[in-house]
Amino acid sequence: MRGPAEVSVTGPLAPWAAGYIDELSDQGYSPVSAAEHLRLMAHVSRWLERRGLQPHQLTDSVATEFLAQRRDAGYASRLSSRAIAPLLDHLRSVAVAPSAGQSPIRNSLEQLLDRYCRYLRGERGLAPLSIETYQPIVRRFLVSQWPDGDVRPEDLSAADVIRFVERTCRGPHAGRASVLVSVLRSLLRFLYLEGEIGTQLAAAVPKVASWRLSALPRVVEQRDVSQLLHSCDRRTALGLRDYAILLLLIRLGLRASEVISLQLADLDWRRGEIAIHGKGPQQDSLPLLRDIGEALAAYLRRGRPRFPSRSLFLRDHAPYRGLTRHAVSKLVRHACDRAELPRMGPHRLRHTAASRMLAAGASPGDIAEVLRHRSLSSTAIYAKVDREALRVVAQPWPGGAR
Repeated sequence: MRGPAEVSVTGPLAPWAAGYIDELSDQGYSPVSAAEHLRLMAHVSRWLERRGLQPHQLTDSVATEFLAQRRDAGYASRLSSRAIAPLLDHLRSVAVAPSAGQSPIRNSLEQLLDRYCRYLRGERGLAPLSIETYQPIVRRFLVSQWPDGDVRPEDLSAADVIRFVERTCRGPHAGRASVLVSVLRSLLRFLYLEGEIGTQLAAAVPKVASWRLSALPRVVEQRDVSQLLHSCDRRTALGLRDYAILLLLIRLGLRASEVISLQLADLDWRRGEIAIHGKGPQQDSLPLLRDIGEALAAYLRRGRPRFPSRSLFLRDHAPYRGLTRHAVSKLVRHACDRAELPRMGPHRLRHTAASRMLAAGASPGDIAEVLRHRSLSSTAIYAKVDREALRVVAQPWPGGAR
């Protein structure tokens, strides 16, 4: 089969074909796979030419229309949005195609969202992962008020804000509601500072009823932890990677965001330490426990792709790049399925790490140091995990046994 260099790309995308070949090679695609991606690029380019469209008009909706017509034409492969994603990512990286979810002509909603994200990054100092959490919430609010994309903040009222919160926060999950109202207050403060609204509407955002330390953290029993770890087939590269990640979540209580931020340089084998990049600029060192070190060494020797990336954990197939938080959550769910356990998220394993430390006699201060809590109040919830110890200090219920 011909390699990518032998595939001819004509039409409006032709100037970027050579760069796309280089990127596919850099990302670890085999020549056969790269040629398939370039054939798709050639088809997109011919289709754009027939339609009289230019690359800057290749939006998400236009790409969806192309895929639909490709299916109707009888093509048997490269028919999903996932198949065209590498091409769109490349064209967006060189500023040829518009960004995801964005129209070729940026309306006032997109411009306002960009300004707000720059404010979060420059003035508030938020980490990129935090900004990723803020963006969809802010977009949802703006679209709910101005569906046509023509944002008019001066028309916004306290009643509009309250209606949005009441409509969006219906349901039992207080944690998600708390995040939403916090983000909404941040946006409204930004609009006030920018002079877009004349009233400080952040005060109109309703509060979410929640009681700190009112519930026990949900943890995983030791036998279930063993089942999760044993579900990883360490004879395979994917099993070695997933086993190492699960150990980091269970033994050190890392957050998913901290796992994906790990770099090769963060492993100090001589001193037996691992550098953790926490929230914002926070960075700490934790001991590289023996079982974790052995699992990481096995992954680096036999599981990690031979690819020039500084990220510690990579995808197991091209394009070889660092994992996302979604990928870490997905591998935990898959481990639960293999172990025939109820599905859970990575944060449940963080709670489990804390409860195991408490059962082993660690103090709240020790647990806070390992979990990198900035305040001991964040660690206080784990004081309630040891139910047997709580029975000793529990007082009788007034009026008789209960």
